[in-house]
Amino acid sequence: MVLARLQHQANKGSVVMSLKSFVNNKPEWDAFCQELDVWIEEQHKRLEQSEHVVEMHRAQGAIYTLRRLKFLRDKINGS
Repeated sequence: MVLARLQHQANKGSVVMSLKSFVNNKPEWDAFCQELDVWIEEQHKRLEQSEHVVEMHRAQGAIYTLRRLKFLRDKINGS
């Protein structure tokens, strides 16, 4: 159990380090955020056009998740 936890932490650390180069590359990060904005707008349209509660909840969840991705840089850099 302890070994598995240590391996998980080591893997998490290597993932964070590989993401650091992405989130701190301004042109790539800005392009990524623009793409997220497009996806968020698409989900807003789905939300507005939804006829069923389940579709509304899915769109809301997608918007929430996409917005959280926009804060990935802050999380990776420890802010």
